[in-house]
Amino acid sequence: MITIEAIKPGPKPKKDDGSLDKRRRVSPDKKKDYPPLKKHKHTKGD
Repeated sequence: MITIEAIKPGPKPKKDDGSLDKRRRVSPDKKKDYPPLKKHKHTKGD
């Protein structure tokens, strides 16, 4: 019998007030350090 295990996401970063930060974005001043995302094509029915 094969068991399937899900991949667990890592811990969320905490904000200054101690609550979890749910955003996953790059701030504008750090954006230049990251390459742009590749364009992808949609197929009909996708």
